[in-house]
Amino acid sequence: MKLDKPMTLKEIAGLIHAEFEGPDTHVISGINEIHKVESGDITFVDHPKYYNKALMSKATTVIINKKVPVPEGKGLLFSDDPFRDYVFLVKKFRPFEPATSMMSTTAIIGEGTVIQPGAFVGNNVVIGKDCIIHPNVTIYDHCIIGDRVIIQSSSVIGGDAFYFKRRPAGYDKMESCGRTILEDDVEIGAMCAIDKGVSGDTVIGKGTKLDNHIQVGHDTTIGRNCLIGAHTAIAGVTTIEDDVIIWAKCAINKDLTVGKGAVLLACSAIDKSIEGNQVYWGIPAETARKKWKELAYIKRLPELFDKE
Repeated sequence: MKLDKPMTLKEIAGLIHAEFEGPDTHVISGINEIHKVESGDITFVDHPKYYNKALMSKATTVIINKKVPVPEGKGLLFSDDPFRDYVFLVKKFRPFEPATSMMSTTAIIGEGTVIQPGAFVGNNVVIGKDCIIHPNVTIYDHCIIGDRVIIQSSSVIGGDAFYFKRRPAGYDKMESCGRTILEDDVEIGAMCAIDKGVSGDTVIGKGTKLDNHIQVGHDTTIGRNCLIGAHTAIAGVTTIEDDVIIWAKCAINKDLTVGKGAVLLACSAIDKSIEGNQVYWGIPAETARKKWKELAYIKRLPELFDKE
């Protein structure tokens, strides 16, 4: 998320009551968690396993819970609870805005777009031309919808990321300040949930079609002209490249890539990246040809035992 107005390191330190190292005038222009950081962003790290990743990332400012040398060109903020302070900043710069009507006066709706009765359109939403938004669709704040998009009834676009920090007393919520973007000619089936990015964007590419009852997690990017079958669950921070076909009831884990043109047959699950232009099947999914060979061998096992 980009800040409306850049802040200095000293100003941010004052907001969270933190010590800092780096020039007072060091500029912070955005807020991002580690998966989506860009130059100018502030991020946080609170576990030694990820110190180096955060310090060497594109982020130019890091909230950290250990005194360490300042990398060149960066600013550091020292906090006893970086997660808490990061969430504080998110809530300050992207506060929750209660709705006052079913369609926000700040929403921009393109020519020829139809919003059916009962649909909710939140604050600062942009919807392009010639779209159809069916009854009971919910479009959360800051979503961007392209031209000729169809969203079927009861789908939720831009809900919060499923992202929590475990504490001894329970779970602390990571507040989401990202967006959901549906590009031109996308179709979303009934009762789908497309979560917004934690701090970046969840993107559904041009021409991609989703069936009913599909979950797309935060910060996931789905490419152009993909087909995704009903009841598929796609975790956060996943990349699905162009022209991918995913049939019904598939499960796709986080932080992986599905290569261009891959086909995932129904009821499959993947927990690692897969190459494009191949057909996959099974749990965990392998190339379909390999999986079918394995099944053929398994069917022959009774014969082998009968020979003993």
